[in-house]
Order: sequence, then structure tokens, then C-alpha cells
Amino acid sequence: MSKLDDIIRLRHMLDATQKVLTFTQNRSREDLDRDDMLALAVVRLIEILGEAAKNISPETEAQAPEIPWRQIKGTRDRLAHAYFDVNLDVVWEIATTGLPPLANNLELLLEKIETYNPED
Repeated sequence: MSKLDDIIRLRHMLDATQKVLTFTQNRSREDLDRDDMLALAVVRLIEILGEAAKNISPETEAQAPEIPWRQIKGTRDRLAHAYFDVNLDVVWEIATTGLPPLANNLELLLEKIETYNPED
């Protein structure tokens, strides 16, 4: 996997994260129960986030140990394979508690690897 591939996947991760943050802004946990479109969008975006994370190289992962790579990938698997048993309380917790710091960490990682020059 190339550095460019990692940058593309990290941007996918950041985009999905930012969309969840936008969609859940000024919303409540109860909105996930009342608004199927919101719930489905948030769940799908978290799946996309995890799928992109699965395609990040170990070298890039190692540059950001503060990102919970394993949890992100595992969450994707649980959402995709246990679609009949999605816990919206957990989805809401991820969206409102886990994703804000993740967005910041992804931005920092992207900045780091996009500006890295091994000849410096």
C-alpha cells in the first residue's frame, strides 16, 4: 500500500467522521429512534469509517497510536455483520463522544504524512 493510498483512505475516514458530526449536530439520542434516515446514515458512515481504516498500512497506523484503529475496524465488522442487532445507544456514543477527537487526530495525521519528506 502506498502513501497516496493511505492519504486517500484517511480522507475517506475524515469525510465520514465529519458527516456524522454534521448529521448529529443539534440532535438527540432519541432522534436516532425517530428518524430512520438519520440512524441509517450514521450507521453506514461508521461502517465506511471502519472499512477505510482496514485499508490503512501498519506504518501509517503506527504514526498515530492515539487513534483506536482496532476498535474502529471491529465496530465496522459488528455493524456490517450483526446488522439485525445494532445498538443505537452505542452508535450515539460513538458519534458524540468518539468521533470528535477522532476527527482532530485524523486531521493531524493527514497533515503529518502529507507534509513528510524523507529527505528533510
